Formats: sequence, C-alpha cells, structure tokens
Amino acid sequence: MSIFCRIDDKHVPLYRVLWVSATPHFCGGDHCQFEGRHEVALEGGDSVWASHEEQEQLLQRIEEWQQSQ
Repeated sequence: MSIFCRIDDKHVPLYRVLWVSATPHFCGGDHCQFEGRHEVALEGGDSVWASHEEQEQLLQRIEEWQQSQ
C-alpha cells in the first residue's frame, strides 16, 4: 500500500495529515477559491483543499493505513 494520497494535484504523505474537515468550506467571499472543498491540515501549518471524493478517499486510506500498522 502506498503512503501517498493524491489531493488536487499533490501527492500527500498520509503521515503528514493532522486533520480533515468534516464539512465543506463556506465563507461566502466573492473571490474564495475553496468554496465547497474540504480543508486537509498538514503538519508544518500547510493546508490542501480536497473535493468530497478526495476527502472520502483520504479518510479511507488513513483507516487502511492505520489498520496495517
């Protein structure tokens, strides 16, 4: 099993993920590029933004990775 999960155009190592938002981002800003996407917080203060499908896949991959340890 790979330790990477693809989010947007990035291959994110599963061990860097701190948390994944349960609800999509909504701020109502006219120029917001992340409306409807889920925030994935990474160690070091970085974040990436996942579609619903990517968020579901990421959660599943983390569960599988944890069970294999």
